[in-house]
Amino acid sequence: MHTQADAFYQYLTSEKRYSPHTISNYQRDLRQFIDYCLQHDIKHWTEVDNHLMRSYIATRHRKGLGGRSLQRELSAIRSFFHFLCREAQVKHNPVIGISAPKTGRKLPTPLDVDEMSQLLNLNHDTPTAVRDWAMMELMYSAGLRLAELVSLNIDSIDPADDSVPVSGKGAKTRIVPIGRFARESLKQWLKARVTLANSSETALFVSKRGTRISVRAVQQRMKHWGIMQGVDTPVHPHRLRHSFASHLLESSGDLRAVQELLGHADISTTQIYTHIDFQHLAKVYDAAHPRAKAAQKSTLKSKHKPLKNA
Repeated sequence: MHTQADAFYQYLTSEKRYSPHTISNYQRDLRQFIDYCLQHDIKHWTEVDNHLMRSYIATRHRKGLGGRSLQRELSAIRSFFHFLCREAQVKHNPVIGISAPKTGRKLPTPLDVDEMSQLLNLNHDTPTAVRDWAMMELMYSAGLRLAELVSLNIDSIDPADDSVPVSGKGAKTRIVPIGRFARESLKQWLKARVTLANSSETALFVSKRGTRISVRAVQQRMKHWGIMQGVDTPVHPHRLRHSFASHLLESSGDLRAVQELLGHADISTTQIYTHIDFQHLAKVYDAAHPRAKAAQKSTLKSKHKPLKNA
């Protein structure tokens, strides 16, 4: 069973061109399922049926996994069986028709505009501070994923240009515009980069060792600056992407444009930001609309003054 799984990972790498992070997630999810199959004396993938799949999902759910985690695992197993069908290892996909328990979708929490300004108004007086400033400005300006930011090369950026090509999920490339603050921070970083980068290093953003900066290092640096700048909400890379999407949608109302800029294949993924936008509008309404205020006052009065019989 492991042999077919290894062939599947190779397929994801060479044909689908998935990122190492995505492939690692597939490996983790399939490893869980393979262990379950072996515990139930399943020796070949042809023995897996709908009944076993339902039993597996029920078992994982009882162990505390939520709907979103189970959906992710089902997606990985479903893709694996699609691959097995293609390779004529099995005749049908037993995951078809199997769904995970539904759970409420947790809305991402963006930083507001003032918090973003507070975060980005940092004292960039060292090469590493200039680098961190440029990373945050670029991520917020272009709505980049963390993996997209880290994978940028020095020849990806033209400081005089207003856009940057980004290789996203599934090796799909999109062109995203960048604002003047991001362009200025990149100009300063390219000057400072020569003091850190190894001569043969092609990465745009590098660590103190002179090599491409790691995902973990970017997460740590952004957390550091969130604390240093006194931002109450914890700062992490994906929160900057959320903030980009929320602020853009709030200003433009153009869901399709936000979808394109984020690189979402399905607009339903982007629609989560409409809920954030509505929450913002509802707060503004409650605070500013005279009838909303009147309703609140009348509610307070009714608690202290009982109604007379009609």
